[in-house]
Amino acid sequence: HDDLKEMLDTNKDSLKLEAMKRIVAMIARGKNASDLFPAVVKNVACKNIEDPNQLIRASALRVLSSIRVPIIVPIMMLAIKEAASDMSPYVRKTAAHAIPKLYSLDSDQKDQLIEVIEKLLADKTTLVAGSVVMAFEEVCPERIDLIHKNYRKLCNLLIDVEEWGQVVIISMLTRYARTQFLSPTQNESLLEENAEKAFYGSEEDEAKGAGSEDAAAAALPTRKPYVMDPDHRLLLRNTKPLLQSRSAAVVMAVAQLYFHLAPKAEVGVIAKALVRLLRSHSEVQYVVLQNVATMSIKRRGMFEPYLKSFYIRSTDPTQIKILKLEVLTNLANETNIPTVLREFQTYIRSMDKDFVAATIQAIGRCATNIGRVRDTCLNGLVQLLSNRDELVVAESVVVIKKLLQMQPAQHGEIIKHLAKLTDNIQVPMARASILWLIGEYCEHVPRIAPDVLRKMAKSFTAEEDIVKLQVINLAAKLYLTNSKQTKLLTQYVLSLAKYDQNYDIRDRARFTRQLIVPSEQGGALSRHAKKLFLAPKPAPVLESSFKDRDHFQLGSLSHLLNAKATGYQELPDWPEEAPDPSVRNVEVPEWTKCSNREKRKEKEKPFYSDSEGESGPTESADSEPESESESDSKSSSESGSGESSSESDNEDQDEDEEKVRGSESEQSEEDGEKRKTKKKKVPEGKGEVSSSNEGSDSSSSSSESEMTSESEEEQLEPASWRRKTPPSSKSAPAAKEISLLDLEDFTPPSVQPVSPPAIVSTSLAADLEGLTLTDSTLVPSLLSPVSGVGRQELLHRVAGEGLAVDYTFSRQPFSGDPHMVSVHIHFSNSSDTPIKGLRLGTSKLPAGISIQEFPEIESLAPGESTTAVMGINFCDSTQAANFQLCTQTRQFYVSIQPPVGELMAPVFMSENEFKKEQGKLMGMNEITEKLMLPDACRSDHIVVQKVTTTANLGRVPCGTSDEYRFAGRTLTSGSLVLLTLDARPAGAAQLTVNSEKMVIGTMLVKDVIQALTQ
Repeated sequence: HDDLKEMLDTNKDSLKLEAMKRIVAMIARGKNASDLFPAVVKNVACKNIEDPNQLIRASALRVLSSIRVPIIVPIMMLAIKEAASDMSPYVRKTAAHAIPKLYSLDSDQKDQLIEVIEKLLADKTTLVAGSVVMAFEEVCPERIDLIHKNYRKLCNLLIDVEEWGQVVIISMLTRYARTQFLSPTQNESLLEENAEKAFYGSEEDEAKGAGSEDAAAAALPTRKPYVMDPDHRLLLRNTKPLLQSRSAAVVMAVAQLYFHLAPKAEVGVIAKALVRLLRSHSEVQYVVLQNVATMSIKRRGMFEPYLKSFYIRSTDPTQIKILKLEVLTNLANETNIPTVLREFQTYIRSMDKDFVAATIQAIGRCATNIGRVRDTCLNGLVQLLSNRDELVVAESVVVIKKLLQMQPAQHGEIIKHLAKLTDNIQVPMARASILWLIGEYCEHVPRIAPDVLRKMAKSFTAEEDIVKLQVINLAAKLYLTNSKQTKLLTQYVLSLAKYDQNYDIRDRARFTRQLIVPSEQGGALSRHAKKLFLAPKPAPVLESSFKDRDHFQLGSLSHLLNAKATGYQELPDWPEEAPDPSVRNVEVPEWTKCSNREKRKEKEKPFYSDSEGESGPTESADSEPESESESDSKSSSESGSGESSSESDNEDQDEDEEKVRGSESEQSEEDGEKRKTKKKKVPEGKGEVSSSNEGSDSSSSSSESEMTSESEEEQLEPASWRRKTPPSSKSAPAAKEISLLDLEDFTPPSVQPVSPPAIVSTSLAADLEGLTLTDSTLVPSLLSPVSGVGRQELLHRVAGEGLAVDYTFSRQPFSGDPHMVSVHIHFSNSSDTPIKGLRLGTSKLPAGISIQEFPEIESLAPGESTTAVMGINFCDSTQAANFQLCTQTRQFYVSIQPPVGELMAPVFMSENEFKKEQGKLMGMNEITEKLMLPDACRSDHIVVQKVTTTANLGRVPCGTSDEYRFAGRTLTSGSLVLLTLDARPAGAAQLTVNSEKMVIGTMLVKDVIQALTQ
């Protein structure tokens, strides 16, 4: 491969590109190209790290750090160190991203990487801050000493960092604050302890003399009153505006910071922000509600004003409903319990069975926690015992059992009522609960209990295992309390259990017989049988499942899963004594300000005072008035990352560089002369601006002149660049090196007092070619439909008089009814007038087909589009659903006919399960066809894509590479649909479909063959 090495070693990009194409082609054909690896790394990645274009340098470093080969670790380390000192903040940001990659490749480089992290942490640009903190968290989270000097700077920069950087920084600062500051709630806990001691010790103090009072007072622990550290206050003050962020992750990060760090009186500010997030997507709602459920256990009063925000809507998914129910139960108290119970009464009528079961459990928890509504809740649950739905009755029985354990003597009638239900209830858990209640409180129903045992003995062999165990318990308890009536029944039940298939039941029967039936020898345990079986049991405590989650950090994956995830870092405990706060003080080097810069800063001081504080963080944190800093933080949060933030970042960078130049002014006389020429440029720039705009444009013109002077200094520093630039033009280097800080402002600046030469614009266009700073390009991929079926026209805009309607099958479960197909209806108004009252009218549906309408759309403005979701139960047929689409003025007859592949949902099973089910669906239930696969449809990816696009099936793992298996289940009847494609040599294949629904199987074979042979 010498020719390829020579092509890679050349300076011509075209030859390098051709060589890379040939190398990729060799690898694609399976040839060994490993000996070319050093040449590629040396001539492609390493050379481009020194490219004049910052985007090329960053891309080269990104490529180099993505090569997971240990042999190039030294090269990667050198590249990262060089990039960490790069003039471009974008390249420095890329260097921070490369640090965790290198650490995961070779952890022995940790010490050198920590040096790079320490250097990058001192960077004052917002572009780098988030990335370097992420690298710090990955490589050395235990090195808190690296954060001390940069703590105040990070707090002040936080408002202007990008959103994901804000999340990482806030998480790190939360852990930092827990190790460096005292708990803000220690005074409150101390006051509570003293009040409790005073309350309980009052009688003892009266009995003792005055001397003992003095001794007790001296013995009380004396603590200093708590005063919040200014740095602790700085963190809380600077993160508070981020509660208004558009990013849910940032809001959640600030919420967990306040929950873990703020005083109780200030935590309430996060409630409104979290409630705002409940209007977002269901995934965001799920995470937020998980955290709200945990918070509402300890800080109930924080969310009580927003009780109505947690009311459940019919369109909420089941998991959201259950979480909202959890929050409502946590917030219930004696004041609002009537309102909450009325809500629960409505929820019980829902069609979602899981949700109804959770509601019944919530009623039980409310009855346990609030004593005055216990009887009301119990009566309501007893009424549910006559419900037609067996699952509702079963859940009610389980909850009633727990409530009756608190006051069994007062509710004998309820126990009798439950005993009568044993003939009707078939749910094992409910039957077992009833039997346990009758056995435990058999003295309250002495006549009914033996009869229940008689009925259970008759059906013993047909019962579930959990019911059999409770029948044995019931027999034992009745034998001990009423042996005359139940002795023979007990012996019969124990004899049946002795030969049961389940060994647990056999063991229980043998164990029980030895305890209650005395033998000739008379065992010691049999004398204590009553104490063992009839001992009073404590009533169960109905607690929230979120009670013990608060030991995980809020917002973390571990908290979401309620299990410690890999990489989770425990939240540290508060220190007993405050560590030394002076470690966060930064010495500011003395330097002389230029006269022009002083004048400019005097003009800008009311607006830029907060950003100037970054040069001396001690002053900004300790001596700055709180009201001023709050107003600054509000203005900065409203401006976002607009022009003002980017200009202030540029000026901060310029000031920092002038600090260094001021401290190193003794280096050479040439540098001094160049600084003088730079200072002269500022008034010239001001002179070019008209007098009317002088006050507003002075900052922009001076920043332009500083940028040009910096670019001239960049021309002088690196010798390699000086060789490349022609000596005649001094503006060319400025055009070559453009800082990405200028690109943080996504809108072009409105005022440009100094017009750059034409070379700058062309170089900028070349540098930014292919780089997109907005996320608009991500939208099509994120919003691509899930289903394999594209949009289909329902109503043409001409026939609809400007209203165009399309529909798609989303292949997502329909929340209203799992048996329905979820159909997304897309409305577009291409007319000049708004369309009002969009709804479904009368429908002419075949037998068995039903429709669940979408909510009425009140108005659709001209040029606007919207989407609604409706559910259709096609009853496992491809018959069209005909219905009317109505507006306020017109009615349109439309119809939706589903492909057979949309009538099913995927099923995921193992290969053995597939074969087992397929064996049950043979003979008439099996349809087999042979086909020829075209050349374009012989790869695994294409075959799977075509089959899953045609039918909503899930792929089943297969041991052989030439066989494809798919499984699904029809939505209405739940019948299995199994599809097997057996690929054979020369493109031959055999398609087999197994299903009870022969019509569906025949149509599915036809559609799949058509898709595969196209």
